[in-house]
Amino acid sequence: MASSEPSSSQIDYEAIPAVALNFSVRKKLGLYLNPTNTVASDWADVAERMGFTYLEIKNYEKRENPTQRLLDEWQTQPGATVGKLLAFLEEAERKDIISDLKGLIDENCRKYLEQPVQVPVVDSGHQDRGITVNDGHTPEMFDAFICYCQSDLHFVHEMIKQLEQTDYNLKLCVFDRDVLPGTCVWTITSELIEKRCKRMVVVISDDYLDSDACDFQTKFALSLCPGARTKRLIPVIYKTMKRPFPSILRFLTVCDYTRPCTQGWFWTRLAKALSAT
Repeated sequence: MASSEPSSSQIDYEAIPAVALNFSVRKKLGLYLNPTNTVASDWADVAERMGFTYLEIKNYEKRENPTQRLLDEWQTQPGATVGKLLAFLEEAERKDIISDLKGLIDENCRKYLEQPVQVPVVDSGHQDRGITVNDGHTPEMFDAFICYCQSDLHFVHEMIKQLEQTDYNLKLCVFDRDVLPGTCVWTITSELIEKRCKRMVVVISDDYLDSDACDFQTKFALSLCPGARTKRLIPVIYKTMKRPFPSILRFLTVCDYTRPCTQGWFWTRLAKALSAT
């Protein structure tokens, strides 16, 4: 009887996110790419092809395993697939890596196709009692999930006023207001982002950079498998920052409230982005 498992030629690498690669594959990639005293292209060359800046690459040099750190950051970007990684390695003339690791990579891809990597679903009991204040016979749906830290809650209140209580009539998911107490934070947040919200607004500030919850929410949204990523992340800056803008969001267009010359257009632009189909 023929095997039902897909062969290498049948695997669509572009449809498989980079997060499908396990620790063993990443460790072996590091053994090939971390050494810098060889004539072959190393991790820094791959990093440039991935779109990382000179300063970011210099920062990764300080890491004990720069390849591991590079993959961890890159896999959060839209379009970060196994296929793209293989293409970068081929462009860097590292077909030796592809040849040596092909079997392991294919095995990872097949396992992902059989059991996609997802955040575990909470017990089915939450579906009966609901997870948001207005859950009823059908789950409450939202135009956007708002990712914010507690120190920026006052701006979230302004966002509610401008986007929900006006003609825009948008429906925002604000964790402190909409989520019922007693639920598991991480799994409920994942369900809201992936299944209940069309978009995600990320309120960026210096305090955001120190928030574990914001870090999880942002990376989870960015690392959704390519086929499921129909939502758009919209970074918002509402006050001047002293620290660098997060690198994993640098490729997204920012809605900037700090510029007086464009402040009058801010809410219209944001509302239009959230209303787009």
